[in-house]
Amino acid sequence: MFIFKAAVVGAGTMGGQIAQTIAASGIPVLLKDIKQEFIDAGIKAATDATQGEVARLVKKGKLTEEQAQARVDEVIGRITGTLTYDGFGDVDFVIEAVPERMDIKQAIFQDLDAVTPSHAILATNTSALSVTEIGEATTRPDKVVGFHYFYPATLMPLVEVIEGEYTSAETVAVAYAFAQNTRKQPIICGECPGFVVNRILIASVGEIWKAQEEGGLDIQKVDAGLQEAKALPMGPFLLLNLLGLDTALHTAQHLHEEYDGGLVNPDTDASFYVHKGITELVAAGKSGVKTGEGVYTADGSKNLPGDNEPNIEELVQRTLLTSLREACQLVEEGIAGIRDIDFGMMGGAGMDPRRGLLPPFMKADQIGLDVILSQFVELEEKFGARFAPPVLLQRLVAQGRLGTKTGQGFYPYPNADAEQPAETVKLESREGGVSIAWLANGMMNSLSPAVIGDLRKVWETVKSRGDRALVIASSNPLLFCAGADIKAFTQLDEAAGAQLLSDAHGLFREIGQSDVATIAAVNGLAFGGGNELAMACDVRLAARSAVFGQPEIKLGIIPGFGGTQRLPRLVGAGRALELNLVGDPLPAALAEEYGLVNRVVDDHALLETALNWARKLASQAPIAVRQIKDVSGKGDLDEGIAAEIAGFAAAFGSNDAKEGISAFLGKRAANWTNS
Repeated sequence: MFIFKAAVVGAGTMGGQIAQTIAASGIPVLLKDIKQEFIDAGIKAATDATQGEVARLVKKGKLTEEQAQARVDEVIGRITGTLTYDGFGDVDFVIEAVPERMDIKQAIFQDLDAVTPSHAILATNTSALSVTEIGEATTRPDKVVGFHYFYPATLMPLVEVIEGEYTSAETVAVAYAFAQNTRKQPIICGECPGFVVNRILIASVGEIWKAQEEGGLDIQKVDAGLQEAKALPMGPFLLLNLLGLDTALHTAQHLHEEYDGGLVNPDTDASFYVHKGITELVAAGKSGVKTGEGVYTADGSKNLPGDNEPNIEELVQRTLLTSLREACQLVEEGIAGIRDIDFGMMGGAGMDPRRGLLPPFMKADQIGLDVILSQFVELEEKFGARFAPPVLLQRLVAQGRLGTKTGQGFYPYPNADAEQPAETVKLESREGGVSIAWLANGMMNSLSPAVIGDLRKVWETVKSRGDRALVIASSNPLLFCAGADIKAFTQLDEAAGAQLLSDAHGLFREIGQSDVATIAAVNGLAFGGGNELAMACDVRLAARSAVFGQPEIKLGIIPGFGGTQRLPRLVGAGRALELNLVGDPLPAALAEEYGLVNRVVDDHALLETALNWARKLASQAPIAVRQIKDVSGKGDLDEGIAAEIAGFAAAFGSNDAKEGISAFLGKRAANWTNS
């Protein structure tokens, strides 16, 4: 299913900003509310956001003032305000963004069920309510999904795609693709109160609230100390003053009721703290900057009692352990994987490693899981059961997985051999004739000519010393391989390009025919050439956070490393044709259902599972392994590869390919000319 027209129900600032992100991606969108003044506010929010975007481009010299105004007119021209459901008869994707009340949301979804086509996906921007309950108000709960933006929606990159009890895998995949197509960074999670980011953030901020209120701490010193220590991107009281105390308080109260309602000792064991002073401020109409004052007054002075000096080191520790506790529980409950949780905290809470702000799992690995476990024990003795060590943490420490210092914690880390045959692919030798080839070509792990050459060097080393199995993994904890290095490709002449294709195909064919068993351990995005590399392996294991895809069609080219030939052999000709023609991402669960991957496993179990497969396959008879691989799916693969090479050359040399690549690098829509 494809999105050609969208709608947002609930205008105002948030709804207007959501509509703007859709319109800015080239999709027309209806913006509905019950009063014209709300619609006007939404369109103003969309206009302000667009003007802010183009102003930055003008300042950088990328747009003239005239071009900037034309861009604003173009984007806002795609937004149509409406007081009725007229025009909803041909929408493909609806996002509800009304107040957080179940009765209101269910009434709207009942209406949407009646006025939208049967194929339309109905999404809710709820930050805490049950997607399943909302979907029960419709006759199509399989097409109801959570689609949670973060404020401000035009600037915050994250969207939580939330799977309710009835939400189909296809609906999740379409929602994920829609988020990407509107230039957002999606994560997939199950439903629970607060979902991923709000659950972690409100718990950790609540721990600070508790320390401040019970200790009479100076909030200005708390804010300054925690920001300087890089525990949070901004002081927690200052941040909530900007975002709105009422919203944060409402969420904290909801999570406290959901998670702590039946506790015998809520004073020590509650996971979510409700600040009494903030409750009083909100009741008095003091919700932060938007009302003139909140925890800080308009002149910046503090508006909560407390002058005591905070112990910043202890506050940092309490904040990290609270975040990690909730993150571990999300994994233990099956709500989300490790990669999506950390990725969500990066995109939704500003935990940017480039600024020294690490999300919880990365931070714990860096400190050492044994150290973190000791800290939990210490704080549990001091503060109570809310600091009881998570089961997942205890299990990893028992396995000797202590973080970066041992090569594996929540994430795996390369422990490369002292002598290396290559630069962008690192070789790690394990016992029993098993090795790991770590892709290590920067953040995107793109397949450049150098990577293909280095992968060949590693492969030759593995074969020459008689290894029996090779795991191909990524040194980037968040991503497997984003595909071919487009910039490097554009710098190749015809002869060099042909040689690269020949080298890559030769290597991938050897990987598929050799008596060395190969296992792709796909931990994140595997797009284009990354997916084709995985398909060349004998076994594909996917972390639950992994996403696959062949997006070459969007650049005006075709898969060039076997994607038109191996994909049909795995998922069937019809499904492969669909995936290659559409080019949208395929989440791991659906990839397993289609047959693209052999197994989906928990993120933290990926490398361990891959090594188990490697040990098993390494113990099999080499000649039998080679023959089974050679005869399985026997067909005209070589002829197909030859046809693919010819097709790739024809597509890559076209004007449309030049335009597609230029548009991709320029982050704009392509203008195809069929030439």
